[in-house]
Formats: sequence, C-alpha cells, structure tokens
Amino acid sequence: MSRHSRRHPVEILHDPHRNKGTAFTEAERDALGLRGLLPPRVFTMTEQQVRVMGNFRQKTTDLEKYIFMTALLDRNETLFYRTVIDHIEEMLPIIYTPTVGEACLKYGPIFRRPRGLYVSAQDRGRVRDVLRNWPERKVAVIVVTDGERILGLGDLGAQGMGIPIGKLSLYTACGGIDPIRCLPVMLDVGTNNEQLLRDPLYIGLLRKRLRGVEYDDLVEEFMSATREVFPGALIQLEDFATENALQLLSRYRERACLFNDDIQGTAAVTLAGLLSAGRPAGRQLRDQTIVFFGAGAAATGIAHLITASIAREGTSLEEARRRCWFVDTKGLVVRAREDLQPHKRPYAHDHPFIPDLRGVVEALRPTALIGVSGQSQAFTEAVLRTMGVHHRRPIVFALSNPTSKSECSAEQAYRWTEGRALFASGSPFEAVRFGDDVFVPGQANNAYVFPGIGLGVIAAGARRVTEEMFQAAATALAGVTTEASVTRGTLFPPLRDIRNVSQAIAVEVARVAYRDGLASIPEPPDLVTHIQGSMYEPDYPSYA
Repeated sequence: MSRHSRRHPVEILHDPHRNKGTAFTEAERDALGLRGLLPPRVFTMTEQQVRVMGNFRQKTTDLEKYIFMTALLDRNETLFYRTVIDHIEEMLPIIYTPTVGEACLKYGPIFRRPRGLYVSAQDRGRVRDVLRNWPERKVAVIVVTDGERILGLGDLGAQGMGIPIGKLSLYTACGGIDPIRCLPVMLDVGTNNEQLLRDPLYIGLLRKRLRGVEYDDLVEEFMSATREVFPGALIQLEDFATENALQLLSRYRERACLFNDDIQGTAAVTLAGLLSAGRPAGRQLRDQTIVFFGAGAAATGIAHLITASIAREGTSLEEARRRCWFVDTKGLVVRAREDLQPHKRPYAHDHPFIPDLRGVVEALRPTALIGVSGQSQAFTEAVLRTMGVHHRRPIVFALSNPTSKSECSAEQAYRWTEGRALFASGSPFEAVRFGDDVFVPGQANNAYVFPGIGLGVIAAGARRVTEEMFQAAATALAGVTTEASVTRGTLFPPLRDIRNVSQAIAVEVARVAYRDGLASIPEPPDLVTHIQGSMYEPDYPSYA
C-alpha cells in the first residue's frame, strides 16, 4: 500500500510512515479528520525532539533507551530518523552496537511489535507467498540473517532479528536510504541454543537448526523468490556462522546483487583503518606485517581485501598473502598443520608452530595486531607490551563486538604501549588520558562503510557488488580521515560526519559500477549531485 494513500484518521496515527503526532497542523487536522484525536497544541519537529531527548536521557540503562527508541520508530518513523541523525554520536551505540547485542539476548522478553519478515523452515515451498505479504514492492535493500552468529554472542536464533532491523536503521540514518525501501528478514531455521529452546518467551521455531541439503534448499528458495518479488534489491548477508557465511557468499555473489557485511564490510573498514594508521608510522600497506587473532569469516575477509589491495600495487598475490598471518584456537596457522579448514590454507605459511599469541607476536614482530576472535581480554599486557617493544607506533585493532567481547580496552592499549598504539575497536570506548595526551579512540564500525556502499549500488542500479567496490570504499573512507584525527588517535572521521562519509563512498562505488559495466541506470552528468538528491531526509510532508 502506498505511503500516500488515504486511510481512516486513526489508521494514519497508527502508521509510522505517515504519522506526525502532535506536529499535524491545524489545516491537516481538518483535512484528515484528526480534529479531537490529538491534543490541541501543534508542535514543530524540533519541539518534539526536545521531548524525545528529554525522555531518552532519563532512561537509566542503555537497554531502556533502546526500547524507548524502538517504540518511537514504531509510531513515528520520521521523528525517529530526524532524532537519530541529529544526535548520531549519542544514538548509534544505542540503536546498534553495542546495545543491540543485549537487545538480541533479551529479544523475547522485550518483544512488542513485529518488524520485517520472518521466513522459517516451515515455509519451504511457499517462500514467494511469504515475501509477497510484505506491503511494499519497491524494496531496495534487504538485510537477512539466520541468527547463528550474532556479533560475538553466538546462536540467538530468531532473536537475531534485532540485527537486520538495526542495520537498516543505519542504512537510512547514515546512508540516506528511504526506510520504506528497506526490508529486514529473519531466516528462522531453528536454533541449537538449548537455553532458548527452553525459554517460554523465545519467539522462534522450537527445533534444532536445519543443516545440509535442507538448509541449502531453503536459502536457494529464498534467493530465487527475492529476485522475483523484489527484482534488483541489494541483499546483505548478516551474522551467519563462518561456514555458511563463506559458502553462501561464494555461491551467490555472481548470481545476485549481494554481499556479506561481516566478511566484506568489516574488511573495508579495517583496510581503511590500516591505511590511516600507516601515515604516522610511515608505512605503506605492503610494508605491514599483520597478525589476525581469530581465523573465521571476518579475518578471512579482511585478509583477502588487504592482499588484493597489495597485489594491485604490483606485488604477487602469494607475496601479498605473506603479509597476513592467522592465529586460531590452537595457535599459529602454519602449513605443516593438518587440521586446517579450506579458508585458512591460503594464509598457512612455512614457519614453526607457535601455540600462544604472545609467542607469535614475539616471533613475527607484527606491525599490526587485529582481534576478530570474540575472546575478551585476549590482548594481554604481555602481548601489547611486546608489540610496543618492537614498533614505535604499533597498530592494535580490537574489533570483536559487543564491548564485553573486545580483545582489550582502549585504556589498556594506550597504557601498555606507553601511549604509542594506533588503536581502533569494534565497540566504542571513551577518550583516554595518558600523561599530557588525550586520545580519542576510533571505532572501526561497519556503519562507516555499508550504508555508503548500499547508496552507491542503488544510485547506479548495480547488478553486482564487487571486490573493487570495497577497495574503493576503503580508500574513500581513509581519504576523508584527516591528519588531525589521526594525530589524536582517531583513525576514522567523526560520526557526526557519517552522512557525508557515506556520500563520498557512494560516489566512488557508483563510479566502479559505471566503469565496469555493472550499472543498470544511465550515468548522470553529475554523479555527486545525483547521489545527494537521492538521499532520504526525514522531514514531515504536508497533507493539507
């Protein structure tokens, strides 16, 4: 149903796309039959925001703030997005990481109103019918998860729906995608989380996870139905477990306009951080030696993008891979090991096996240590002091989410390297004073990348999402990070500039699409103006 079709007055007030609450003007109240259904005073959106922020700041926990903002989204979408955009630095940690992790853990008890689509194992053979139940047809972006690896929290089943909802909120707030064109999807194939299966408030299927052919067939049906019901939509895979994440990306990346944010989005934002961190250290990307603590999908994705970027500078792919080393749960990934999964083998080098991270750091003397393990406090004092001994400006990225899973805190990274670390994290940390210096740690948040990629893909009508687009996004992100930011320890632009960052990334992504013949929309004479004009601004329309 169109956003602008006429409805009964009460239905208008209950429609978050159209509802303006107390901001309906006198003329609109008469024209729409709202007279008497609202308090008589007319408020501006700015005045409404004062009320919203006053109530928001009175909440005593981040989860209460999350629930409050979700309720606002459910009743007045425009006011929600205007508030989030105008207070993005305060809102981002609430509507997404780290608070969204706690929200997913408690999704059953806090469940109020369904959002998005739930496609379950019970829907095999009728997935198209389920998708057609969605009231909008001009869907531009779909974020889908099966809930098996939610952040660093593991299998949360259907309660992982908070992730697609949160991601799409950022597509709108940070990337300017009209919310009516966004669709969150939970692919509920069951859960192996025994605690959830015993929880009387769990919202998903009470069964063990589908595996093998049954799982593959359901995903295939979903992908086929999506292309039919929402042709041209960008599909973002989110928080799938490593094996499924890698194989689904491999299977569908050439068949659909699709990417995996955990693999490719994380890779792009990490690459951007490394490019920025190379400035004060005086190193090119090809000069870095990088140790990944964690060897799952995220580590693999980052390493692939780094090595591809190094290879583009004229180095062989094999030599580029030698710059990247993995440490998994057993220790250093080396060629002599016979227990390696296929995705680790390209980064298994000839070297004696080392069982512990400190030993790896001592032996390899990496310039950069990247944590993607979900192992809290894995970067110990001994590990970080060893990094500091060998390098004047060691690069330390503790990327695991939420905050409780971070490999180290910002304060630890600076203190144990005597204030010399170039630090970034997956979840936000407060500024750190060390001696006379104050460091403002940057958050390597995928929100810097995926909204701009989506905006660029949509603006060009790209038929595929390619590795070159992620390289372009990383280069653009590093390019808008100022020297002043890097000097104070912030390897990324301030979040308040996120929409400008997304626009810059979108322009470069669209240029790749046009250059490589992947665009379905004719190239406009002024791409920057075209993208600027396509960005959603949350302003109330006039209904009088």
